[in-house]
Amino acid sequence: MKIILANETHLDVLVPLFDKYRVFYKQNSDIDAARLFLKERLSRSESIVFIAFVDEQPTGFTQLYTTFSSVSMKSYYILNDLYVNESNRKKGVGAALLNTAQEFCSTNGFKGLALETAVDNPAQKLYEKLGWKKDSHSFHYFWPTNL
Repeated sequence: MKIILANETHLDVLVPLFDKYRVFYKQNSDIDAARLFLKERLSRSESIVFIAFVDEQPTGFTQLYTTFSSVSMKSYYILNDLYVNESNRKKGVGAALLNTAQEFCSTNGFKGLALETAVDNPAQKLYEKLGWKKDSHSFHYFWPTNL
């Protein structure tokens, strides 16, 4: 397995994975919009994306966004997206991507990584195995616009 830090030159291998990720979350497939979204994130340095390859085939990715904690006055990453092709699940690809994100976070002096997941997502076991702690002292709220 090989994991690389993506840039705009990797869009051809990243976009299909990103589109499958969105479809997994019940969104309509839209390759063109996926390409534009990722191109904007990467060209503006708004996200960090790692792509995993198994036997030279792109099999998964994770995308991180930077945010800040006013209380600690430190930066941290939000691990917003994690996806592994169905045929490569339970083979260590997700763990390798998570470990790469953790190492990147530490190397760059960030406070840590945060993620949000569905209460029924079986990946919770993997997160906890890799040292992630479930937040039990706060709730997550979201206010939607009417767009």
